[in-house]
Amino acid sequence: MKSSQDIFDLFSEIPDPEIPVISIVELGVIRFIEVIDEISIQIVITPTYSGCPAMKQIEDDVRKKLIEHGFSVIEIKTIFSPPWTTDWITQETKEKLRKYGIAPPEETTQDKSWLMGIEKKITCPRCKSLNTKLISQFGSTACKALHQCQACLEPFDYFKCI
Repeated sequence: MKSSQDIFDLFSEIPDPEIPVISIVELGVIRFIEVIDEISIQIVITPTYSGCPAMKQIEDDVRKKLIEHGFSVIEIKTIFSPPWTTDWITQETKEKLRKYGIAPPEETTQDKSWLMGIEKKITCPRCKSLNTKLISQFGSTACKALHQCQACLEPFDYFKCI
């Protein structure tokens, strides 16, 4: 019988539908795995945003991977508490985002200075300049904001710190 860790490792092969350079495991949406028996399993997932359009695709990809490995009784539950946070993204995953051209979150969710209107300069993932500006609170997806580097002039997404 496969262990929860075996299943977790299988899910590491599933790319995030919106950011294919990282897996759904690296993103932190897989919260709990319970292998009940040889054919039965329960998976708990948490979306990055409550209305994340990628969750249906993630659920389908998880189900497909489990079926490929012999599971036929599959329960996938979505939970919203505790809410997903960028604090669950590891430094290694942040580096993958940076190399892909997405500026990873630079602070923790404990930093609430943005609520006071204090705009932080985000490091350009291409040239590493801090001479950047916010273009739009919403980038290619709701979990990212669009910025532009004033040094290399390239636009880039910033993975919002939530």
